[in-house]
Amino acid sequence: MPPREETPMDQAVFDATLQAELTKGTDRRVAEGRARAAGVRAYRKVHGEPEREAKPAAEREHAAAASGDGGGAAPSATAPAPAAVPAAVGASAGVMAYAPPPAAPRTAPPPTGRVPTARPGAPDKHRLLALVPPEGVQRVEREQGDRINVFPHLLMEEFVSLLVVSFFLIVFSAFVNAPLRELANPNLTPNPSKAPWYFLGLQELLRYFHPMIAGVIIPTLILVGLAAVPFVDRNPSTKPGDRKLAITIFTMLFMFGATLTIAGSFFRGTGFNWAWPWSQGLFFEL
Repeated sequence: MPPREETPMDQAVFDATLQAELTKGTDRRVAEGRARAAGVRAYRKVHGEPEREAKPAAEREHAAAASGDGGGAAPSATAPAPAAVPAAVGASAGVMAYAPPPAAPRTAPPPTGRVPTARPGAPDKHRLLALVPPEGVQRVEREQGDRINVFPHLLMEEFVSLLVVSFFLIVFSAFVNAPLRELANPNLTPNPSKAPWYFLGLQELLRYFHPMIAGVIIPTLILVGLAAVPFVDRNPSTKPGDRKLAITIFTMLFMFGATLTIAGSFFRGTGFNWAWPWSQGLFFEL
């Protein structure tokens, strides 16, 4: 049997299989092994199986003596080695194929009841059993998913965002004056009396619904719905195309709150009545 490096193979099949395996991301050693096996199979499919050399009689006797169990007799040295009998296959094409030699019959010695022992002078044989992890046979490379490490990727982005927001607040406070107002006077109520901008949405709801509905039921439903979102929507995807329902619900809720806040901030005048800011003035303060 020729060595592995000298085994003939189809070079075109080898190159094509190697390129295909490397394109799929297979490790190069594994890809070369698969390509070599494919090339050898393609070569033997066209040219037939290679001839197997018959071992010399002396080598067979030495192998039989080394593998004996101590209780059996070695085969006779005078027994002739069966020769390979050539058979003509496709005589017109001139191709010769060799049939494998017939196996010699072996008779086992009768049981003696003794524990098998090695022959005197024979080397001791040690057989070891080991567990090989899958990575030792074939290295499997993990595919990069949609996850990132907290440090340094996420923390760096959060730090940059902190710097940007801090810079915006410093510039805004330098150009916009926000003085403290006078002390509250219970005898002089401002008109209109508006809540801070982040509560103007609820104050705007009071113009349309009963205080129980606008101040208790609707905010409670919104808070309970936001708390239940992680338990209802279990879609792990982060792509907008896979989250159309969630994005639609969030957009509607956001626009609902933004519309109420803008109406209460810029379109409510004296007595919290509807007022157009370009004709009656702007009743809004930070």
